[in-house]
Amino acid sequence: MKDLMPDKSEYRKWLDELKEKVKHSQWQATFRLNRAMLELYWDLGESIILKQMTSGWGNFVVDNLAKDLQKEFPGMEGFSSRNLFYMKKWVQFYNSQKLPQAVAEIKNLVISIPWGHNRLILEKIKNQDEALWYVNHVIENGISRNVLFHQIGWDLYSRQVKEKKITNFATTLPPLQSDLEEKALKDPYIFDFLTLGNEAHEREIERELTKHITNFLLELGKGFAFVGKQVHLSLGDDDFYIDLLFYNLNLRSYIIIELKAGKFTPGDAGQILFYVNIVDAQLKREGDNPTIGLILCKNKSQVLAEYALSGINKPIGISEYRLTSAIPENLKTSLPSIEDIEEELNQYLKEK
Repeated sequence: MKDLMPDKSEYRKWLDELKEKVKHSQWQATFRLNRAMLELYWDLGESIILKQMTSGWGNFVVDNLAKDLQKEFPGMEGFSSRNLFYMKKWVQFYNSQKLPQAVAEIKNLVISIPWGHNRLILEKIKNQDEALWYVNHVIENGISRNVLFHQIGWDLYSRQVKEKKITNFATTLPPLQSDLEEKALKDPYIFDFLTLGNEAHEREIERELTKHITNFLLELGKGFAFVGKQVHLSLGDDDFYIDLLFYNLNLRSYIIIELKAGKFTPGDAGQILFYVNIVDAQLKREGDNPTIGLILCKNKSQVLAEYALSGINKPIGISEYRLTSAIPENLKTSLPSIEDIEEELNQYLKEK
C-alpha cells in the first residue's frame, strides 16, 4: 500500500488533540506528586508536634531531625529546619478544629495547592477562615504564587467577602447569577500599579488602565476580556461613548465600566443605566446574560448610592477605587530595596 502524505489541517488537528492529552497527563502527574509531597509534609508536622508533646522535647529536635533527614535523603529537598518548622506551624494552624472530620476535610483541601502557596498563606494570614478562603481561591482560579502574593497584599478577601457591596443584583438577576456577580465584584478596586496621583482625571485613569491592561484584568478578576475603551454607540442621530467595555466569559455578559474621578452622584446611576439599555439592545446576543453596569468612583456615600439604585431594573454596582498605596512619604525610604529583596530571596533558596 502506498504511503500517503497526511492532510495538513487534519494532521494539525490530530496533533493538537494529542498535545492536549499529553499536557493533561503532565498536569495529573504534577498534581498527584504535589499531593503526595504535602501528605508527607503534613505527616511530618503532625509527628513533630506529637513527639514534642509526649516526650517534652524542645525545638532543638527539629534542627537535629533536619540534619539527619538531609543526610539520609541527600537528593530530596524540603528538609531544612526552616521548612520543618513551617510544617509544624501549618498543621497547628489548621488543627485548631475540634472535630477530627473537619480537620480531615481541611487537610484534603490544603494539600491540593502547592507548598509555596501554603507557606505564603501561612505567613500572611492569621485567621483560619480567611486562609481557607484563599486556599479555595487558588484551587478555583489556578493562580500563581506571585499573583496570590499581590492579591493578599491588596486584601482581596475583605474586598470580595467582608465588605458590604452596593449593588441591585439581588432584585435584577436570577438568584444563581446574582450570587456569581456579587462574588465577582470588589470594593474598593486597587489600581496602585498606575503612576498617577489622586487628582488624576477620568481620561488619564482610563488611558493608564488600558496601557496596563494585564494588571487591570488581574484586578478585575477571572474571566474578563477587554472589548475596548471609548466604545462608540449610536442612537438615532446621537453618539455616545462608553469609558470601558468588557465581556466576562464566566458570567456570559457584557460589563460596562464608567470611571468617575470624583464622588458618586445619583446622575451617574442614570447615565450607566442608559448605556446598559443600549448595549442590551445593540450588542447583547442570544445566550448572553443581562449586561452589567459598574461605576468606579473615587468615593461614595453608602446611603446616597443605595437610594440611587433603588427602583432601577438593570444590574448595576458601585465601587470605589484606590490609585496609590497608603504609604506615608516618611516611611517610603525605609522600605527594602530591590537588592535587599533579592538577597533575602537568595538566602531563602539556600535554606530551603
